[in-house]
Amino acid sequence: MEIILLKDVENVGGKHEIVSVKNGYGRNYLIPKGMAIIANSSNRNRLNELKRMETAQEQKILDDFNAVIAKLQNVVLKVNAKAGTSGKIFGSVNNLQLSQALKEQFQVDIDKSKIEILEEVKMLGNYVANIKLHADVQTKLNFEVIQD
Repeated sequence: MEIILLKDVENVGGKHEIVSVKNGYGRNYLIPKGMAIIANSSNRNRLNELKRMETAQEQKILDDFNAVIAKLQNVVLKVNAKAGTSGKIFGSVNNLQLSQALKEQFQVDIDKSKIEILEEVKMLGNYVANIKLHADVQTKLNFEVIQD
């Protein structure tokens, strides 16, 4: 049975591939779970339309991400932290705090899982974090930890 995969299926194939599987596996598992459709002529035409729509949607998402990155170029994010007299902060600064500070200061909503702090932040000072919104869209974010 030839099917068109709608999702990546391990040991079968990738999304939008036309593959041949056993009839029972296709009819009883892949198709009912919404992972595949039968590869007839109308669905093959539909596949081309799906690919075109997903490409346009992906491009729109990339454009949005690039706009966010452009907004964050050459800015320094200020993060408040409670610290002792020696400059050592109580606790540490994490990616959740950076995400909240980005939302407050620049009205940019970035998920905390997309932010990676390169070094442990235990003192007041300047640091760098990586923001990876997409495989093709990433930047470095400079942030300064200041006394609260």
